[in-house]
Amino acid sequence: MITFNSETTFNLNNEAKTILWIERVVVLEGFVIGEINYIFCDDAYLHKLNIDFLQHDTLTDVISFDNTIGKLISGDIYISIERVVENAKDYKVSFDEELHRVMIHGVLHYIGFKDKTVLEKKQMTDAEDEALVLLIN
Repeated sequence: MITFNSETTFNLNNEAKTILWIERVVVLEGFVIGEINYIFCDDAYLHKLNIDFLQHDTLTDVISFDNTIGKLISGDIYISIERVVENAKDYKVSFDEELHRVMIHGVLHYIGFKDKTVLEKKQMTDAEDEALVLLIN
């Protein structure tokens, strides 16, 4: 089950389409959806989580807490809507494209993708790009 929650005034458009897309990406990677909870929040909320749980005193767009067991994908994905807005401007993409990229980024971590090294970042970005194509088609 995939749920969407908000600690801000943000509401996700087209929830049903987004759920089908995420499920499709997960199945194509050979995994199964357990419980994925998206929590949309602001910079201050996510910054506090970043400090409290990861000891990182920086702003970020997404933090995912992974509860995956084997092939059953589960976890909580926190997304700062303020960061998504800023990143969309910086990368010159639409808000929706950047939001979907961040949303699938958290799921890809659960599947096993990493993003610490240059090679891992490229593999993550490639996987995000492939997932975004599935959303359009």
